[in-house]
Amino acid sequence: MESTSPTATAPASAEVVIIGAGVMGASIAYHLAKHGAKDIVLVERNVPGSGSTSKAAGGVRCQFSDEVNIALATRSLEVLRNFETEFGVDIDLVSNGYLFLLDSVADAETFAANVALQQRMGLDSRMLTVAEVAELAPYIDTEGIVAGAFNPGDGHCTPEAVVSGYVSAARGLGVQVLKNCEVTEFESTEGADSRRVTAVTTSKGRIESAQIVCAAGAWSGLIGEAAGVDLPVRPLRREIMVSEPVDEAALGIDLARMPFTIDFSTSFYVHPEGPGLLFGCPDEADVWDFDDKRNPDWLPTLAELIETRAPALGNVEAKRGWAGLYEMTPDHNALIGEAEELSGFFYACGFSGHGFLMGPAVGEVVADLMTGHQPFVDVSGLDKRRFATSGLRKELNIV
Repeated sequence: MESTSPTATAPASAEVVIIGAGVMGASIAYHLAKHGAKDIVLVERNVPGSGSTSKAAGGVRCQFSDEVNIALATRSLEVLRNFETEFGVDIDLVSNGYLFLLDSVADAETFAANVALQQRMGLDSRMLTVAEVAELAPYIDTEGIVAGAFNPGDGHCTPEAVVSGYVSAARGLGVQVLKNCEVTEFESTEGADSRRVTAVTTSKGRIESAQIVCAAGAWSGLIGEAAGVDLPVRPLRREIMVSEPVDEAALGIDLARMPFTIDFSTSFYVHPEGPGLLFGCPDEADVWDFDDKRNPDWLPTLAELIETRAPALGNVEAKRGWAGLYEMTPDHNALIGEAEELSGFFYACGFSGHGFLMGPAVGEVVADLMTGHQPFVDVSGLDKRRFATSGLRKELNIV
């Protein structure tokens, strides 16, 4: 049972300690408990879902360039489509599709190859002509666009609701959630081939455990450093704005049909958000630190991108906004595996902007790896050792 007392202490021991209660950590906890693992502790430095998950745009898509990412995303979407039935939580899933706008022949050729791969894996992805883009997204200025890529089954939902569903279900299976609990250090013993983790110290006490999972998102590099594990994850700031309710007729849009629309070369995107619109784009210059405060210079950058690519939406009024952190790796692909330098230390991090949508599937995969089950997809290529051996495993479809 989870204690609601702010002075609650950590248990003396646990079978598994999971660091980070965003969608990744919550999903891992739930799936481990489903496999029968006992004494699972989910540690969160704030409250569940308060980190990058709650700051995400909520996009869910299968359009990736890496076969493993396509498989993970496909499984996650299957879960999300049935989430309310399985978990009793309405996640506000909108399946209007994902539309990528492509303004170079090179990008169009790359996406065509990606779409062909997605189709071979059974997905309804397709390339669009400029005329088809204009018909699907009349709010877009197609000047300079050479093609589009679209999957009608993609969409978006509410990240906090997904975390809530997983945390509640995990609690129901006996998982203990420690809120406002910081991890400070790790203990280990020397083994035959490597060190083995034995305990973790938190702000609420020391927990002996032979299995620890780092699912700390943008903070995973720091957690790894404390454990003596090299996790090449860096924080990258991103900002989002949500508009006031819009007049659909005046703007010439239909929110009920409007896809999640991404200008690939600039990473500017827009999708319906209730009666309004949600906009996002990078900073003019990347901010590689843990600063998640809003940047007053960001709105002019967004306004310029709207004027260039979606001028019909230029007069919407800003209602609210926030900034959050991507968890970036050198090849924009995830890290999933067990640390070779610290046995018993597992990691699922570095998703580089697509972690929320991968959470349901990755939780299942990590739980399988930790309990000796065969995962539905081979994720060995996402082991962090690739950087020292086979090299980068580049994911191209990153926003």
